[in-house]
Amino acid sequence: MPVLSETAFKATKGGCLVSLRVQPGASRNAVVGMYGDAVKIALQAPPVDGKANQLLCRLFAEWSGLPKSAVELRSGQTGRSKVLELSGITAEQLKAILER
Repeated sequence: MPVLSETAFKATKGGCLVSLRVQPGASRNAVVGMYGDAVKIALQAPPVDGKANQLLCRLFAEWSGLPKSAVELRSGQTGRSKVLELSGITAEQLKAILER
């Protein structure tokens, strides 16, 4: 059960932004903990043809109970540092879900 810092989460109108550091090609999909001011996420998908980005958005939709259309990759399409925008959930709710 990782403890996450509030610095990775930002409230927006109708949702929140979360700063992420992604580790593609991992042995499992999981929230690892913090990496600086970002939440570190391990993904099984390789960083090829957007597969890791697709898995990241799908996992956040699953974990938060939101439709896939409510999860959008705002920045970091080709790097490990990413920002996701989630609509219909507060930063506090998302933080609590990821800490489980």
